Amino acid sequence: MEKSENRFICGLRDGIPIGLGYVSVSFTFGIMAVMGGLPVWAALLISMTNLTSAGQFAGLNLMLAGGSYFEVAATQLVINMRYALMSVSVSQKLRDGVGVLNRMGIAYGITDEIFAVATTKLCSVGPRYMYGLISVPYIGWSLGTLLGAVSGMILPESVRSAMGIAIYGMFIAIVVPPSRESRTVFAVVISAMLLSSAFYWVPVVNHVSSGFAIIICTFLCAGAAAFFAPLPKEEGEACTNG
Repeated sequence: MEKSENRFICGLRDGIPIGLGYVSVSFTFGIMAVMGGLPVWAALLISMTNLTSAGQFAGLNLMLAGGSYFEVAATQLVINMRYALMSVSVSQKLRDGVGVLNRMGIAYGITDEIFAVATTKLCSVGPRYMYGLISVPYIGWSLGTLLGAVSGMILPESVRSAMGIAIYGMFIAIVVPPSRESRTVFAVVISAMLLSSAFYWVPVVNHVSSGFAIIICTFLCAGAAAFFAPLPKEEGEACTNG
C-alpha cells in the first residue's frame, strides 16, 4: 500500500518555521502599505486574500503610483503564474481520493515555501496535512501584516529594511538540507541558480520579466530532473499511513 502523511498536527509542525519567517516579511508589507496611505484594514485584507509576497509588493507599488486595474491584473498574472505550476506539481503528491474542493483549498494556500516543503516529502500527502502546513504560514502572514501596519511609524528605517531579507534566509533553510541529501536536488538548485542569473545578467534574455523567468527556470530545471532522474518508487514509502 502506498504510504502517505495526512495528520494535521504534522502539517502544523512543518509549517511553524515558514510562519515565523512570514511574520517578518509581511510586517514590512504592512509598514509600506500604511506609510503609502492605505488603512490598516486594507493592508490586512490584501494579505489575507493574496498570500504572495512578490505579487503584493508589486501590486502595492502600482496602487500607490496610480496604476490602472489592467496594469495591476497583468502584473499579478505574470508574477504569480508560477503558482499554477506549483499547484499542479503538489497535486501529484496528494494521496488518492482528494476531491476538487480540497484541491482548490490547497491551491489557494500554495506559496514558494509551502510548495518546497510539500514536494520534498518522501511520500504522498493528504488534505489534513496540507491544511495544517498552510495554517501557520497563513496566520503568520496575516498577523505580520497587521502588526506592521499598526506599528509602521514606530520602528526606525534600519530595522524595517533588515526585516525584508528574512524570507531569503528562511528559503535557504528549506532548500539546503534536501540538497545535501540528494544529488538530484542539488543539481536542480544549482542549475536554477545559474539559469536565473542568466536571466538577470545576459543581454536580451535579461528583458524577460521576473515572473516569466521564474516559470521558465522551474519548468526547465524541475522538468529535466523529473525526466533524467525520476524518484524511485521505493522512496515513496518513507512516511506513515495517514
